[in-house]
Amino acid sequence: MLRAADGLRDELEAWNGLINRADELAELAELAADSGDADLEAEMEPEFKAIEGDYERMRTSLLFSGEYDDSDAFISISAGAGGTEATDWAEMLLRMYLRWCERRGFGTEIVDRLEGDETGIKSATVSVQGRRAYGWLRAESGVHRLVRISPYDSQSRRHTTFVQVEILPEVAEAAEVEDIPDDELKIDTYRAQGAGGQHVNKTDSAVRLTHIPTGIVAQSQNERSQHQNREAAMKILRARLLERRLEEREAEIRELKGEHVDAGWGNQIRSYVLHPYQMVKDHRTEHETGNTTAVLDGDLDAFMVAELERVATVREGGTA
Repeated sequence: MLRAADGLRDELEAWNGLINRADELAELAELAADSGDADLEAEMEPEFKAIEGDYERMRTSLLFSGEYDDSDAFISISAGAGGTEATDWAEMLLRMYLRWCERRGFGTEIVDRLEGDETGIKSATVSVQGRRAYGWLRAESGVHRLVRISPYDSQSRRHTTFVQVEILPEVAEAAEVEDIPDDELKIDTYRAQGAGGQHVNKTDSAVRLTHIPTGIVAQSQNERSQHQNREAAMKILRARLLERRLEEREAEIRELKGEHVDAGWGNQIRSYVLHPYQMVKDHRTEHETGNTTAVLDGDLDAFMVAELERVATVREGGTA
């Protein structure tokens, strides 16, 4: 409680400071206008840009008001139907998110990775550590569609493929997720695949946990021991159970508001078109850019902010 109060006090002081700076600048602008002092107007320009930048940063911070927005996060990526094309798209998205995390200075660890039959990945789970990791990344949860000329098609035909991205809050001890009884868990061990050294590949160190009442599955194979993989898989399972609770709560709110939202596999949140033109477009916010290379290299902040603003508007009773 005290930490929350201190945070609110600091935030209020920052906003008051910004208001005072803006008031002082407005007075100078009025003085410059009355006197026709061009030099004074030129001197005001750097402060105006500084206030504008501080305002945008502080305004963005208001979007992170969710209960778990300050938490670390898991990114779970799953290739859809489409064989090689889908697994390649899944690996492209994995790289995109790893680059975004690198840009923000967030730590990452690939907890689980299942290679594709020919190339790419069938699935991957990444642990992301950083301030407001979940708050930022929750805007990315949904189906991502790629349209391009497939490099794996000998006839150079255009392909459309889909990948599911799931964002989960990583909370060590989530109050809403009680201890999971052993009789509600199915535990499977298997031999890890891929890179990881002799120990990882020659023992049944990988762990898959299935929560029997819900059917939710979590697995880990990148740690060196079965015990470590079980701990990592349990973290992911708790995060999935927590996300299920949050989704149920949001569904109840939507029902009370009379809102109807389809969550089908075919309802992509964003399209990445590489042929016949270059465009990335978010279908929830209509935000788009023609710089597909930058987006696939992790330049995602504008898309995230647009979606977080849309969600904030809906929660406040507006329309989006």
